[in-house]
Amino acid sequence: MRRILLVLSFVILIALAAPFAFAAPGAVRCGKLLDVRSGRMLADQVIVFDANGMITAVGPATSTSPTGGMAVLNLSNATCLPGLIDVHTHLTGDPSASGYQGLGISVPREALTGAKNARLTVRAGFTTVRNVGATGYTDVALRDAIDAGDVQGPRMMVSGPPLGITGGHCDNNLLPFEYHYKAEGVADGPWAARAKVRETIKYGADVIKVCASGGVLSKGDQPGTPQYTLEELQAIAEEAHKLGRKVAAHAHGTQSIKDAIRAGIDSIEHSSLIDDEGIALAKQHGTYLVFDIYNDDFILQEGAKAGMLAESIEKEKKIGRLQRENFRHAFQSGAKIAFGTDAGVYPHGDNARQFGKMVEWGMKPIDAIQAATIRAADLLGWSAKAGVLEPDHYADIIAVSGDPLSDVRALESVKFVMKNGAVVRDDFSAK
Repeated sequence: MRRILLVLSFVILIALAAPFAFAAPGAVRCGKLLDVRSGRMLADQVIVFDANGMITAVGPATSTSPTGGMAVLNLSNATCLPGLIDVHTHLTGDPSASGYQGLGISVPREALTGAKNARLTVRAGFTTVRNVGATGYTDVALRDAIDAGDVQGPRMMVSGPPLGITGGHCDNNLLPFEYHYKAEGVADGPWAARAKVRETIKYGADVIKVCASGGVLSKGDQPGTPQYTLEELQAIAEEAHKLGRKVAAHAHGTQSIKDAIRAGIDSIEHSSLIDDEGIALAKQHGTYLVFDIYNDDFILQEGAKAGMLAESIEKEKKIGRLQRENFRHAFQSGAKIAFGTDAGVYPHGDNARQFGKMVEWGMKPIDAIQAATIRAADLLGWSAKAGVLEPDHYADIIAVSGDPLSDVRALESVKFVMKNGAVVRDDFSAK
């Protein structure tokens, strides 16, 4: 029955979806263009792309000419940047599904929610996301629908159901015993965890998400408490890497962060209680840290209205500022940091609000922008195609009116979005 409902939901999605534009050869003329590698702002640049939505040339307007007959979009009064990347999203979730309200969300409803949120996200300038956790493989189906052009949204790397221990952060502890319910990703012990890695990959996962510690929004556990053991984490990382997948570990706790790094996991999500040893290990192993330092504002200001558990709000009060302080310390210590927001805890489309927090807590605007472009692309393993405006990369282009190097909050008001050479949003021409 569950499969039938899931299939039904995507029939509805396709029936309701409007046709979305596909790329044609063309060019964009930018008044300014941010070279995210060097941090330099270049004046009067032209970006040329082909029918496959790949950039073929980038350079000054005086020396970079589109082929005859190509359409040229004039953004001479705007600042262009590469499409942004958020490496920690939950597109098929919403704040309104927090706590016990989430028990009323079916798999088909979650899929439809994902279609809505995918559109909001790409229109906000995030042309690529890594989705780390979704029920019923709804993120796999959403990724495939976007790739087919049935639904408007960002390019997606997806995990399917996250792996976790019985009763842990990635289990569902809201129902009483008589329901005998376990979340789809629950696996206890090294061999069960290996089998779950194989299963999620079988059903379409691009990346493995694992819950190494307790969490904030789960019932009955604490963020700092280890859940998966080092042995289990090693088994997960080994199995995933053998099958060509990276691993992202939800880890707030000090010990869990270090265990995940030692196990060979590729990125630490949240990283809230990381200590000096954990930072040193991350640098030694080349592990990326992902700090979701905006959503503390939303949880404390809006969490109760969204239906979040009272215990979750209390947990956030204890951990939120510590996470921000450790973000600053990790950055100043030279750890690799990628931009990830935990979108879905707060409303989708507000992803760029984290840039201001990153600058407030120690980064320069270019550092925060690089975290959401070249650093994020590196974590995903997509540096050869995403994260920069250079030949042989996706024509993923966004534009704003202001100068994000002077005021990074300009990225909260993206007015132009192109993904793969197709225009998603153009508020400049709409004037």
